[in-house]
Amino acid sequence: MSKIRKILKMYSQQRAIMTIAAQADASRNTVKKYIAAFNDSGFTFEEVNALNDKELEDLFGKSREHPPNARMQSMLRCFPHVDKELKRTGVNRQMLWEAYYKEFPDGYQYSQFCFYYNQWKARVNPTMHMDHKVGDKLYVDFAGEKMSYTDKETGEIIPVEVFVAILGASQLTYVEAVMSQQKEDFIAACENTLHFIGGVPAAIVPDNLKAAVTKSSRYEPTLNETFEDFADHYGTTILPARAYRPRDKALVEGAVKIIYTKIYAPLNKHVYHSLTELNTAIWQALEVHNSQLLKGRNYSRKLQFEEIERQTLAPLPVLRYQFKKQFQARVIKNGHVNLGPDKHYYSVPYRYIGKRVKLLYSRTIVEIYSNYERIALHPRNKNPYGYTTDKEHMASTHRFKSDWTPDMFLDWAASIHEDVRLYILQILERKQHPEQAYKSCLGVLGFAKKAGNERLTVACQRALSYGVYNYKTIQTILENKMDNYEESLFADELPMPDHGNIRGEDYYK
Repeated sequence: MSKIRKILKMYSQQRAIMTIAAQADASRNTVKKYIAAFNDSGFTFEEVNALNDKELEDLFGKSREHPPNARMQSMLRCFPHVDKELKRTGVNRQMLWEAYYKEFPDGYQYSQFCFYYNQWKARVNPTMHMDHKVGDKLYVDFAGEKMSYTDKETGEIIPVEVFVAILGASQLTYVEAVMSQQKEDFIAACENTLHFIGGVPAAIVPDNLKAAVTKSSRYEPTLNETFEDFADHYGTTILPARAYRPRDKALVEGAVKIIYTKIYAPLNKHVYHSLTELNTAIWQALEVHNSQLLKGRNYSRKLQFEEIERQTLAPLPVLRYQFKKQFQARVIKNGHVNLGPDKHYYSVPYRYIGKRVKLLYSRTIVEIYSNYERIALHPRNKNPYGYTTDKEHMASTHRFKSDWTPDMFLDWAASIHEDVRLYILQILERKQHPEQAYKSCLGVLGFAKKAGNERLTVACQRALSYGVYNYKTIQTILENKMDNYEESLFADELPMPDHGNIRGEDYYK
């Protein structure tokens, strides 16, 4: 306002316009404009100078606004249509300006067209400008339009979702086609994005889709438990955008519009026969897009990312995230719990028998929780109706039985005597069912405590000479103290070999 007062004062002193412009540091046209407004007002300089700054602003501010000319008015009438058309897939400003210029050959050039459109847009739909810090946020979303590939054998066209992610500062973009928007595909795409950029930003900003947010809220949205676990694994934070507020993630909304032109348009001209083949083509087009110079700048998204943003990202963890699913089940009486999708049984500590537990399982591991405490961890086994058992989970009596193996009984027998080991070996080889053999071995070796190692060794030697291999034979020999061998005791147990005219009973006698 002081400049206006100075211009009017010099004008009242009848100084030349060139002199006024030079001393007021203003252009001639600006000086002429204020003088014209002063003359139209009908006030004297003393009356105008007595006005305060607000009143002076009201008087001369309005004078600066001239009604738009016919050329400007014709362009302004086009802007509502332009705004609507820009929401369509594959439409951009260049295309709309060409249509406008074709209709109005004396209209504005492309740069002025965009300048006045931005001014119009800000006036009718004002938004807040956001300055993005390097390494701060990664915006993720799914494109509204799907892509597709064709099954080579059946010819079926299979639609797929398109995942888009963009870094706030450098605007480096990642695109991937996935089968669905379910959390398994969504989290896998987010993880692939982190490995594509080679680091972890401070926060990930998703939309309010179910794969990311269980319950939306303006202040404290409830995150999907699996997605939150993924964020914890990579040491980042989830900041969901407000529901129905696309401006919170305007950057990725803009990226989606760009890929419609840069990726959708060229790829839709070709036929792809698998998701892998489609993604390969997407990533080739994406490399061109990220390497292309930004409009009006001498650098690309990729170059800007390498220079200012890569070093600000947190390092990736050594291991990739294991996507986990949940399953609820009750521990059965044998101390195992059934993972329904695989129909496989996993052991838990025996004190949890009868309780309900939660199973979190990934591609390689199965974790079992009770009241938020992990009580068991097993490698995943998809063998149906099989059992995976940790011996530490079993009661002491059950644990002893689970340790029964041929080697265990042979080692036990060898610690007594070699002849005892040979006898046990014969039992193991002759019994049809392993458990039947184990029980016989357990009974024979149990005599070591009752009769002593020496007597058991002699009994096994004698039984070996008879060629009879079972628990009852050893019991009979030990009970008769190896002094009296009555035919009745062995008639049912010992084989009766035929040695010429000698009867079996006489042979043993």
